[in-house]
Amino acid sequence: MDRQAHWQGVYENKAETEVSWYQDRPSASLALIRDTGLGSDARLIDVGGGASRLVDHLLDDGWTRITILDIAAAALERARNRLGERGAQVEWQVADVTNWTPPARFDLWHDRAVFHFLTDPADRVAYAAAMAAAVPKGGQAIVGTFALDGPERCSGLLIRRYDADGLAAEFSRHFEPVAAMAEDHLTPAGKVQRFQFCRLRRR
Repeated sequence: MDRQAHWQGVYENKAETEVSWYQDRPSASLALIRDTGLGSDARLIDVGGGASRLVDHLLDDGWTRITILDIAAAALERARNRLGERGAQVEWQVADVTNWTPPARFDLWHDRAVFHFLTDPADRVAYAAAMAAAVPKGGQAIVGTFALDGPERCSGLLIRRYDADGLAAEFSRHFEPVAAMAEDHLTPAGKVQRFQFCRLRRR
């Protein structure tokens, strides 16, 4: 499957509020980011941020060094258009995280619902390597996936589900678990999806 073509098509053909992962306020992510203790001058990357409204809330909270990475240019364009002039405050990168070299180090790595699409072990190894290269010692990462009792598919694709221990284990070579959080996400269609988040610290 051509991942980039798939996700480009999703964002070209569906409105922002038609995708199952849409959140007006990403409360779990914002709570976990707050719990890192990092200040708004920390450098943050949102992997798979796409058209997510997380960036809006981060800008509202005074964050000044935000990078959004997504495989679909259409998703990033949608977010830029929504932000208007504020979009110039954000660095936008179109890339597949499994084939990407971080251009800088980030105090915080955030990912809600990219990692669970990586069903190929080689892709998960590549993702973990990119995360380790991007986050320096003492830096933190927040990764959210479908929980063990969450959906088996998303956007027509099979996914890989996790509990807190299983998710932390994927990154155990370089990261230690700090906290975990479950979230019941209500989709725009009114369905509940169970998510599992982990907050990790770089050794």
